[in-house]
Amino acid sequence: MNPPPDWSAALVALLGPEKVSHASDAIAAHSGDKWSASHPPEMVVFAENTADVSATLAFASERGIPVTTRGAGVGYVGGCVPVRGGIALSVMRMNRILGIHPEDGVAVVQPGVITRDLQDAVRAVGWEYPPDPASLKECSLGGNIATNAGGPRCLKYGVTRSYVLGLEVVLADGRVLRTGGRLHKNKTGFDLIGIFTGSEGMLGVVTEATLRLIPKPACRSMLAAVFPEFPMAAAAVQAVLNAGHLPSALEITDTFTLDAARKRLGEGTFPPGKAHLIVEIDGRHAAVAAELEELHALLTRLGATFIERAPDEASCERIWQLRREFSYSLRDTGLHKLNEDIVVPRSKLVELVAFARALQEETGIPVACFGHAGDGNIHTNLMVGDYQDPEVRERADEALDRLFKWVLANQGAITGEHGVGLAKKRWLRDAIGGVSFDVHQAIKQALDSQGLLNPGKFL
Repeated sequence: MNPPPDWSAALVALLGPEKVSHASDAIAAHSGDKWSASHPPEMVVFAENTADVSATLAFASERGIPVTTRGAGVGYVGGCVPVRGGIALSVMRMNRILGIHPEDGVAVVQPGVITRDLQDAVRAVGWEYPPDPASLKECSLGGNIATNAGGPRCLKYGVTRSYVLGLEVVLADGRVLRTGGRLHKNKTGFDLIGIFTGSEGMLGVVTEATLRLIPKPACRSMLAAVFPEFPMAAAAVQAVLNAGHLPSALEITDTFTLDAARKRLGEGTFPPGKAHLIVEIDGRHAAVAAELEELHALLTRLGATFIERAPDEASCERIWQLRREFSYSLRDTGLHKLNEDIVVPRSKLVELVAFARALQEETGIPVACFGHAGDGNIHTNLMVGDYQDPEVRERADEALDRLFKWVLANQGAITGEHGVGLAKKRWLRDAIGGVSFDVHQAIKQALDSQGLLNPGKFL
């Protein structure tokens, strides 16, 4: 391991030895996320409050030291990899729920709070925080805000941005900005909350968030249907919406993923069929019961060969638990999963899977598709061998390039949840256009003129 930098003693003196580390285990733990890239920071700071973050950024700004902020580190695009060294700034000790206020419909949290912990806390008082990324048991709210995270329930309830009412953000020079607050409507000035939400740690460090809550739905129910072919399941997605239903979630799964899940969980877990569709609804008891009957009849008419009913919370959670096993099932194949969260218009779902099948045949790389069919956010996973092998990586990157070009040519987006980070940096200009790229750079220059915050990423 490299010796500590010459500024390390000054940083320790500023924050205290319990908040700064150069230990090999700390350096290794803050070098990467769930993507393949890794690079060690020179020092790790464990911030415990806004003052620590402010002092760290002011210190770094004075000395020109890069700072890469890190939450729980469960991202998929290398977003928290400190590629320029410097300081890895962990906010995971800032993990307090500062207040839950049903009378205002808000919760106030620090960035290190785990998403599921907030959900459990607000449900205990009869309220709900809807965003539900698949990693909700381990991801942090600060990371969710940094990537504008989504999840299955985005169809009805929207992504993280829809729930951020106020932010406290430390800017690159250490100044503390507060924008928004407890108000559910506020049109004063520019939408600074929107600028910071999804900015991937490149414009400032979120140290506190005021999040919108909604009353907890009285009940939820679910149908899990198996179809003989994927196009039938994709057609069912549009048919459900065309019939006037707005499910809280519409999740679709392809043959490759189903087969992997059967191997992991047992052949009898899913009845025979090449596509799986989850339709979840919520609301008042009587309304949900009636809608469940309508949806069951509709899916039957659309050709579902098997439909499982989940009429209550416990049975819904059992099906969701199976859904959460899909990623682990794909890992069990022994292949490396390139987890791509592309988005296409809903009308392109069948074409996307047809393209994925053709890509698989032409490249020999298996492609597994599953995800949030209701909003077109389909996780299109390229299953490759040793991604560290240069030949394997070259073939995989060529396949990814073809995938992203097809998505953009079909009015889609290269990321719906995970962000750009390092993994999708090379496609950003094509994805947003030259003028938009220039605007991004101008905002970055205005807020971080030295380019110290999360450097080396998509700008």
